[in-house]
Amino acid sequence: MDTQSIITFAYLGTLALLGVYGLHRLALLARFRFWRARPSDPPEEDALPTVTVQLPLYNERTVARRLIRAAGSFDYPAAKLELQILDDSTDETCAIVDEEVRALVQRGIDAKVLRRDDRVGFKAGALDHGMRQARGDLLCIFDADFMPEPGFLRDTVGSFRDPAVGMVQARWGHVNREESLLTRAQSTLLDGHFVIEHTTRCDAGLFFNFNGTAGIWRRAAIEAGGGWQHDTLTEDLDLSYRVQLAGWQFVYMPHVVAPAEVPPGIGAFKSQQHRWAKGSVQVFRKLAWRILRSHEPARVKLEALAHLTGNVGYPCVLLLALVLPLVASVRSEGIHLYQLALFLLCTVSVVLFYERSQRAVGRPLAKRLCDSFAAISLGIGMCVSQTHAVLAGLSGETGVFVRTPKRGEATFAPYRQRFAGLPGFELLLAGWCAWGVLAASRVGNWGSLPFLFLFFFGFAWVGVLSLREHFATQVAPRTG
Repeated sequence: MDTQSIITFAYLGTLALLGVYGLHRLALLARFRFWRARPSDPPEEDALPTVTVQLPLYNERTVARRLIRAAGSFDYPAAKLELQILDDSTDETCAIVDEEVRALVQRGIDAKVLRRDDRVGFKAGALDHGMRQARGDLLCIFDADFMPEPGFLRDTVGSFRDPAVGMVQARWGHVNREESLLTRAQSTLLDGHFVIEHTTRCDAGLFFNFNGTAGIWRRAAIEAGGGWQHDTLTEDLDLSYRVQLAGWQFVYMPHVVAPAEVPPGIGAFKSQQHRWAKGSVQVFRKLAWRILRSHEPARVKLEALAHLTGNVGYPCVLLLALVLPLVASVRSEGIHLYQLALFLLCTVSVVLFYERSQRAVGRPLAKRLCDSFAAISLGIGMCVSQTHAVLAGLSGETGVFVRTPKRGEATFAPYRQRFAGLPGFELLLAGWCAWGVLAASRVGNWGSLPFLFLFFFGFAWVGVLSLREHFATQVAPRTG
């Protein structure tokens, strides 16, 4: 087999694999009914359960005050509410936390700070440490960048009247969505997950996951699933699957929205996505065989494996980026018709997926189309760093839990973000795709041009953002 045949085979095989995931998106989309679920009525006042709200923090000086004040404003009986600030910080966040907790205690709120001698287990270790001292049967968790509404607990605890329910997850909102094209693209990516995937999986009785924040756990469910473990970087995903395999049911409430901020910079976004992708692969390695051997229906097993292997799309996109210009430079009607059909399946399914999620949350047509293409471009541009994350997840090393820097109330990035790999490397791929545009034009392969332009834009956008932010952090004063 000559080199051109190998390239063509790899190219078409990769497109076919991506086409399978495209069909999976279309299947989720076909079953999607956003308005089906409604918040359950809260129990009577005297029947409200005791809730422990856990706020894990690590060097979050720009958002800690805002989070603690939001949690202290919950519309919930003080006798049945406990606030735990799980503070592993090593900077001035500690002083902010102590000041805010003193103010809550003076108001009669049961609030306390729990600090550990070390950071073993990172966030999972902090949550487990807090659970051992919590007085609530329900544990509500919020990350540092969230701003829950006062009625959050009353809107969600009613689901626990069903003794089989082990976890309730709310939808994430995005307070800085309109800040830039980058934040709009990130918000669209998250909406695809929270609006369509979670809703459809919950309605169909399939497994879905707690997202690490804006959710409430039943303590007994956590214990039944084996407790918080820190042998992966996505302790939330890991625990979710273990608890559901133990027989507990999850409830998703898309109409209960917990506002939060998405990373305003590309460095923080890359760091966050790297951890999520690596952690999901680690969970697949840890639990895939257990899922297959379980007594769950075949459809539950298949959806669980599709979910946990979703990040395989990034290496596929990177491979496509490498071979597409080569394939496009050679004229072959049969190949290019097959290529066009598969590319349309992959691309159209993704566009419809994100457009539908944006329509469900009330975005106007022009914005949802623009944001959907921005989300696709961002996903393409991220395939370099995400491929590295997937490969790292296949290794046996857990790695270090790297926090995602939050800007909060600051007017600039308060923490310097370390870039993994070479900042701006994506620009090389952008140049390669630009060459592909010229080569395809010379031989008249016009059907390849839209996809080459899409790849070019995605790589150029992420590369320019990465390089610009890298140089900005080099000249900016060290602030954290």
